[in-house]
Order: sequence, then C-alpha cells, then structure tokens
Amino acid sequence: MKLLVPALIGAALTVAGAAYAGEKRSKDDKFVIEKVGEPKSCINRSQIRSTDVIDNQTIDFKMRNGDIYRNNLPNKCSGLAFEEAFSYRTSTNRLCNVDIIRVLDNTAGRLDTRAACGLGKFQEITKTKREKAEKNES
Repeated sequence: MKLLVPALIGAALTVAGAAYAGEKRSKDDKFVIEKVGEPKSCINRSQIRSTDVIDNQTIDFKMRNGDIYRNNLPNKCSGLAFEEAFSYRTSTNRLCNVDIIRVLDNTAGRLDTRAACGLGKFQEITKTKREKAEKNES
C-alpha cells in the first residue's frame, strides 16, 4: 500500500502536466506563417478590424482589407496572453513601433490597466491552415 500512494500521485501529476502542456500550445500551431515584404514602422489605426493576441510577445492586427500585420514586441508583456486585451492611445491615425500598449485587466467588473509595453515593427504575414499547407506540399 505504501508504494501505491506515490505511484498514484505520480500518475496524477503526469496527467495534470500533460493537460497543462496541452493548454500552453500556441495559437499558431494550427497555421503555417509566412512573412510578406519588409516590416513597417506604422499601420493605419482606422484600418484595423480586429486583433488577436498570440502570446505575451506577439499580436496579430487584422486589417479591413484582409491583410494581417504581426507585431513582435521587443520584450514580453506580462499578462497580455492571459487577459488577451489591451489599449493604446495615439495622437494620429497611425499606430507605430514607438507607441505603448497597456494590458487591460477586467476583474470583478472593473476595468484597470496593468503592464505598459512598447510595440515592435509590423510585419505583414500570411496564415495558412496546417492541413491545407501539408496537402499542397504533397
């Protein structure tokens, strides 16, 4: 019986670790990402349709015309991946690599800002679902 308890605990930890590792998979695992052209310093704010936080250092800006611009922040931005929400303020209609985003924290119905993080350059990318990409390569 003494050996059974450590074995059960070990098995439970293995299952929990596997589940945790599964949750930590990147949103990009389903896609093949390709860069298009040279990175840009700025994008037009009025053309941003939506954003997708990939992780604590990566945000995809989806534009009205269907283009996607990936911003790899120069440093990790604490809480960004967990909250998946951020704000920014600019004095022009452009969002640039010198601008700052602020992670939004919605706790108990109260909206606060957390970390302030600088943006990097905006790299246009294409995202192709992995199944489609693998079939096209065959």
